[in-house]
Amino acid sequence: MTGESQKFANEGYALMGAAFEVHNILGGGLLEEIYQECLEIELGLRKISFESKRRLLVHYKDEVLEKRYIPDLFVSEQIVVELKAVRALTPEHEAQLLNYMRITRSPVGYLINFGPIGKLQYKRFILSEFLPHLDDTENGS
Repeated sequence: MTGESQKFANEGYALMGAAFEVHNILGGGLLEEIYQECLEIELGLRKISFESKRRLLVHYKDEVLEKRYIPDLFVSEQIVVELKAVRALTPEHEAQLLNYMRITRSPVGYLINFGPIGKLQYKRFILSEFLPHLDDTENGS
């Protein structure tokens, strides 16, 4: 892994380290808003760049819509994070995140579920069509 994909991997590891810390301290079963606030504190303590409830642009063809999407967190300028506090993630949760990534043209997304008591549940998604392209010198061409 090189270039932008490695950058996103490193930032994803840092994000998930913060999420695991929150879950280790609080356990599962609390309200989503509690986890959101605690994760924001943990990200700040770790100096991980994020915005809470950032209004993201939505595109239709080459037009930007007036309607905005507001994810739970937007980390490192390109990672959409949706938080849940439910018994288990469902295909509907996955579809929601993938749609938000596609519509906002975000290359990486994390679906993080703090709901289970015993362990943190998460999934990472990549939409390669929205990853920045490496120029020829970075490709080794």
